[in-house]
Amino acid sequence: MTIPDSGYMMENGAIGIPLAPEEEKRIVKDLTNQAESNLQEGSLYYVISNRWFTSWQKYTGLDIGAYLFDKHSTDAHSLVLSKPGDRPGPIDNSDIVLNEHDCDGEDLELRKTLEEGSDYVLVPQQVWEKLFDWYKGGPALPRKLISHGVVNKQFNVEVYPLCLKLIDSRDNSQSVIRLSKKASLHELYERVCALKEVEREKARIWDYFNKQKHSMLKDSNQTLEKSELQMDQDLLLEIQLDGFWPSGFGMDSTGNELALVPLEPSRSSVSIAGGPAFSNGHSTSYASSFHQGNTLSSGSADMEDGFNISKTAIKADKGGLAGLQNLGNTCFMNSALQCLVHTPPLVEYFLQDYTDEINRQNPLGLHGELALAFGELLRKLWSSGRTTIAPRAFKGKVARFAPQFSGFNQHDSQELLAFLLDGLHEDLNRVKQKPYIETKDTDGRPDGEVADECWRYHKVRNDSIIVDVCQGQYKSTLVCPVCNKISITFDPFMYLSLPLPSTATRTLTVTVFYGDGSGLPMPYTVTVLKQGCFKDLCQALGTACCLRSDETLLLAEVYEHRIYRYLESPLEPLPSIKDDEYIVAYRLPKRSGLTRLEICHRYLEKCLSDNLKGSDKKLFLTPLVTYLENPLTGPDIDLAVRNVLSPFRKKTYFSSTSIHGSKENGYSSEAIDESTNSSATHCGHGNKLMDSTELEEMSCKELTFQLFITEDGGLTCRSILKESLVKTGQMVKVMLDWTDKERELYDANYLKALPEVHVTGLTMKKTRQEAISLFSCLDAFLKEEPLGPDDMWYCPRCKEHRQATKKLDLWRLPDILVFHLKRFSYSRYLKNKLDTFVNFPIHNLDLSKYVKCNDTSRQSNVYELYAISNHYGGLGGGHYSAYAKLIDENKWYHFDDSHVSPVSEADIKTSAAYVLFYRRVKVEPNIGLGEPSQAQENF
Repeated sequence: MTIPDSGYMMENGAIGIPLAPEEEKRIVKDLTNQAESNLQEGSLYYVISNRWFTSWQKYTGLDIGAYLFDKHSTDAHSLVLSKPGDRPGPIDNSDIVLNEHDCDGEDLELRKTLEEGSDYVLVPQQVWEKLFDWYKGGPALPRKLISHGVVNKQFNVEVYPLCLKLIDSRDNSQSVIRLSKKASLHELYERVCALKEVEREKARIWDYFNKQKHSMLKDSNQTLEKSELQMDQDLLLEIQLDGFWPSGFGMDSTGNELALVPLEPSRSSVSIAGGPAFSNGHSTSYASSFHQGNTLSSGSADMEDGFNISKTAIKADKGGLAGLQNLGNTCFMNSALQCLVHTPPLVEYFLQDYTDEINRQNPLGLHGELALAFGELLRKLWSSGRTTIAPRAFKGKVARFAPQFSGFNQHDSQELLAFLLDGLHEDLNRVKQKPYIETKDTDGRPDGEVADECWRYHKVRNDSIIVDVCQGQYKSTLVCPVCNKISITFDPFMYLSLPLPSTATRTLTVTVFYGDGSGLPMPYTVTVLKQGCFKDLCQALGTACCLRSDETLLLAEVYEHRIYRYLESPLEPLPSIKDDEYIVAYRLPKRSGLTRLEICHRYLEKCLSDNLKGSDKKLFLTPLVTYLENPLTGPDIDLAVRNVLSPFRKKTYFSSTSIHGSKENGYSSEAIDESTNSSATHCGHGNKLMDSTELEEMSCKELTFQLFITEDGGLTCRSILKESLVKTGQMVKVMLDWTDKERELYDANYLKALPEVHVTGLTMKKTRQEAISLFSCLDAFLKEEPLGPDDMWYCPRCKEHRQATKKLDLWRLPDILVFHLKRFSYSRYLKNKLDTFVNFPIHNLDLSKYVKCNDTSRQSNVYELYAISNHYGGLGGGHYSAYAKLIDENKWYHFDDSHVSPVSEADIKTSAAYVLFYRRVKVEPNIGLGEPSQAQENF
């Protein structure tokens, strides 16, 4: 039997009648809301190809009312389709799976590097069941909802379960096991024993990471995540034969072990009994030890004197040259870690016994576990020679306390660095009970007194090695734009995030219109910074067109003969304007209390019939914008439209043939009263963009005017509705209908063709991006600028939120100064990475002129570079590495995951530099602070 396309197969084999698209949409929304209101660990979600799901969205019109059509958008999931589509076929997930025919369900392997929203979507189990009931298809891709984090628990769908490679010691055969990272070791044993058809008592599984035995996985309720198992790592299965294990463990009649043949130690194992054993066989003479697998998190009893590793012993074996293995897109973590473990004061601190400073009671900390894991990793790196270390335990701790870094996706090294510094501080905070301190007002006191007081208050609550060496203080000044209230605060900082001021320029062509009709429109071509904002464009245009002091420019984008959007946000980035767009600017008075009048033009399309009522009205020409005084009536609109059209009047015009009051020979306009709170391109009905027909229908219900041409060629306006007054602050939109008679009266050529913002010509030369200095980045960071609209300041004098101006100044600098170069930018329209080359000093970075504290007794403000975190590639991927300097050797090395190689100092300056690490240098006793000596070791 042939199944009709319009039906679907029911479970009993009958043909079901499809629901209406609106009904399907309603059911899916209700089921989704129910699932999201009752999130529980273990609940099932299903992965669906976004390609199929988008076609279903088009069919049902899902979320069309929630988004506005954005002609700039290219994302399939954000594109609102203007027309309903056909009913999609069966669910098709073939484009996101790899081994569809090899296995089913949870064992199906998804393609790598899939992104939610662009490649797939996640729907609750109830939604999947409905969609499958309606459409069939597949394959089904169920995934469990799991929780992450200890301090702040979060729920996530485990799209990629843990993939483990099982090696059978009997024949070296390999099998793939996929389990949730939240599954227990008991579940792992059950799966393996069922797969290999062996008795549970005769099987044991080893953590076989890097083809080396690390520890035996005991059958228990411990999760795979806590067992430090990584994606795609190996497990070794051993089967007991005749009472003996392959590794040499004999069993007596009671099942107890009779003998132990020592396992071959891992090359990265570190023996601390008698001192750390290096890979070259040398050992130190200290009487303390720890063995591979013993972690510091087991308590201080396991550590005892294990921290007493001298720098002399490390120097003897060139410690600090060990690489970090990439565990799967963990290069971001390796890069940040190599910079931290080569920070001299941190090396000295963590190589000593710091257990007395572990703060396990701090509610803001991580129970000391992060500090212990970091300290253990640092000691391994400094005592293993050149042997690569796999930071599995450390990654597990990070994922446990910071769920955003769980899994095996690429992340940001600076974001991880911020988490590590903050977490280490709280774990090592010497303050066990933080006192409550009420901040005092400045009361006109000197800045130095207030700054020292704020720093004392900060140290009373925050006292750790991180605060000692990594935290500085800056001065923040806020000024209210209305009452000029000044607020000064002194706040600590851990690092400085510096913007990259671009020197690249962009040429834009904008047509400027006179809002009062005093002149003809004129295109102006200006050059602005490529990464500038709308305010920069307005300033350049104002200079080019000789804008008066009592005038302002209103920017707008014209799209299909209507104003698509007004560019009124001064801080909106210029990259949101595309080269193929049409941008105009209207010269308007700067006075307040005016009503904006927007005028669009239409023409009656010719038809064979003499009845014009059947003609279509189509938009053409460029909209005009003028202003109205308040209060206003119909004659005011008449006068405003007459004035703004006056420059386009021809010298000769018809008058004797005009028929007063005739709509056929005159303009017919329909105006819409609209609040300024909504965008000018939207007309009050759910923020939905309305076409010309809808505008006409709405105008009949609200405010309508008719314009007539008088015998002398002038205009007069008569209100159709009685008592039609426009309220102050509202917007009026007018639609002008043109006929051939009006074209004889006015020259519309000035309103026809608009130049594009930028036209790329064959003769255009592409200029190379100029290099910028670290000092220019610092200047941009410290310059005064207004707060953003979403970051308003509550003025205590005005009792209202104000868009205050903010100015930062450096007051107190730390011994370790970290600069984060903000290469990644995100906005409503763009995601971008700047590959600008930043020229940063390696030696003698003198920041004295930036430090506002005048206390000459403080330390010098001269710094030397010792580490760099690099990022290569673009957004959403790329690769991280690190440069670090061994202070004792005065040599630089390149740390690229497990590969470590020397690098010359002349080669460490690249456009990939992302995070810069500087240390303060000493000043000779006989030299003043203003005359720093050559950089020397300060630690």
